[in-house]
Amino acid sequence: MKTFEDLPVWQDGRELVKRIYFHTRKRPFREDRGLCDQIQRAAVSVPSNIAEGHERGTTPDLIQYLFHAKGSAGEVRSQLYNAQDLGYVPPNAAEELREFCRNISRQLSAWIQSMQTVRFKRGPKYHKEPDATWEDFAAQAGMERQSDGRYKKVRETRARYGTRNSDGTRKTGKRKKKK
Repeated sequence: MKTFEDLPVWQDGRELVKRIYFHTRKRPFREDRGLCDQIQRAAVSVPSNIAEGHERGTTPDLIQYLFHAKGSAGEVRSQLYNAQDLGYVPPNAAEELREFCRNISRQLSAWIQSMQTVRFKRGPKYHKEPDATWEDFAAQAGMERQSDGRYKKVRETRARYGTRNSDGTRKTGKRKKKK
């Protein structure tokens, strides 16, 4: 995907905004400025965070903003319960909107999880090849890449900062002074 506009989850977020604004423009919902503003801001935040994360250009930023978008989708769901309880949105419409938010959350979760594998953590934005630095580190740590992309420790290595005594305590490297 070259632009965030091509992302199905961003398109769903945009649709969520339209649906929320449809309901918040009706009376008596529009007269409850606090709840109306809160649910609108949360809905707008979903596609906005997806777009901002996508445009940032780094994997950690993208993941962070996708989590923000997921949180905003949860906030919309929560506010829909309030709107339903206050009689602003009919129960069937509120449930339909909550299910739409759940679908967006599922898409975001799947995308986040796909980027949280070892292979993707420090790689380039679109992760076409494994990060050589990580591969070197994994090899030094005695780990091998498994067929599912995860790493498994296959041999013991020395302690990272020095060696250990026979009783398991770390050698300090301090030398005794000569008299």
